Amino acid sequence: MEAYLDNSATTKVSEGVKDIVVKTMTEDFGNPSSLHMKGIEAEKYLRAAREIIAKALKAAEKEIIFTSGGTEANNMALIGIAEAYKRAGRHIVTTAIEHASVLSTMKYLEEQGYSVTYLNVDKSGRIDINELKNAITDETILVSVMYVNNEIGAVEPIEEIGKIIKERNQDTIFHVDAIQAFGKYKIYPKKLKIDALSVSGHKIHGPKGIGFLYVSDKVKIRPIMHGGGQQRGLRSGTDNVPGIAGMGQAVKEAYTDMETKANKMRELRNYLTDSLLKLPDVRINSGREAEGAPNIVSVSFIGVRSEVMLHALEEKGVYVSSGSACSSNKPGVSPTLKAIGIDREALDSTLRFSLCPATTKEEADYAIEAVKELLPKLRILRRK
Repeated sequence: MEAYLDNSATTKVSEGVKDIVVKTMTEDFGNPSSLHMKGIEAEKYLRAAREIIAKALKAAEKEIIFTSGGTEANNMALIGIAEAYKRAGRHIVTTAIEHASVLSTMKYLEEQGYSVTYLNVDKSGRIDINELKNAITDETILVSVMYVNNEIGAVEPIEEIGKIIKERNQDTIFHVDAIQAFGKYKIYPKKLKIDALSVSGHKIHGPKGIGFLYVSDKVKIRPIMHGGGQQRGLRSGTDNVPGIAGMGQAVKEAYTDMETKANKMRELRNYLTDSLLKLPDVRINSGREAEGAPNIVSVSFIGVRSEVMLHALEEKGVYVSSGSACSSNKPGVSPTLKAIGIDREALDSTLRFSLCPATTKEEADYAIEAVKELLPKLRILRRK
């Protein structure tokens, strides 16, 4: 048996997504910028996907920009907005637990002369609202806060954050990395006062290499890619029709019975959490109930290095992660785990289990039994 429990890293594409991707690669394969019928047929897929996404967000279709994924969407939002508003100020606010595609971009912006404030978080990974209030000034042009943390599943109070930002400085732009949240929560940017929102397709059973950025039509943004002027000149490059069509289908499926699927994942997450907590010297770093994302369990197996446990589980067909998949090949301390204040021993022994709507109780049980079997053996080996 296998148990794939690394869905925050990537998900298996659905049958519906696979079918539309194959069709747009083998039949309706035209370049949507071409004026002939093949191009027109391809362009229909772009319009359909944009309509699906805009409807899900209650946004205008023109506010959706397709990207190569979440990393580009975050880069485009942060750099494009910072450059568009730099005459108004050069101060940006973010958190200490953002994804590498945000934190690395912030470092780049600091090199370009911008000042960045990094908000602290508590043990659950949530920011201090008062610290946010004090951080925003007349010079603050941009605030970027992730909706759901990709390592521990912390859920930030996005609606409250949006209100505070606009109360403190109505001209400050609010960007949200929603890559781990989209498809699990109903997100309406205008209601939440979100000006820009990043999403990745392969986190919701869509293809890899595709994502989108929502940008309010009231927000200025400078393109970071230049070329043929596609997407109103905001993101040049030949449109990835199979990826866009597949992502549109994935969004459609994700928003079908979304709350039911989220509740199912939450129940399974709690079951997995409770079962692991019964084992000796096991700590859970992710929230319970409404405090955490419905699909993420961050767990520290004290006395066993995370990489050792990860590969031992892999040999049994259980697939998990030692942190963010985007950074897992780079050794070092996780900024998120460090920010929530867990000790060094726990830092070295933390794994992430992440579910999807198709994850079964049988898979969870198989993973739990594998951990039960391996944990005492690996601890003895380490002591030797």
